[in-house]
Amino acid sequence: MSGSNFWVIGGEFGSMNFHKLVEGSAQVQGPFKTRKEAEDCWKEVSEKNRHRAGVRFSIVEEPQRAIA
Repeated sequence: MSGSNFWVIGGEFGSMNFHKLVEGSAQVQGPFKTRKEAEDCWKEVSEKNRHRAGVRFSIVEEPQRAIA
C-alpha cells in the first residue's frame, strides 16, 4: 500500500472540450485507500451518467505527505 488516498472527481462540463464544469455540478467521491476502490466507484458513477455526453469523471491520487 502506498499510503496515498484516491478520489473520483468530475461532473457536467459546459462544452465537449471538458475545460470548465457547469456551476453546481462538481462531484467528489472519496477518499479511497486503494486504487481498486476508486475504480469501482468510477465505474459506478460513469455508468449512471453514460447517457450524458458532457459528464466526465477521473481518478486522482493524492500524494502521500511527508511527516517531518
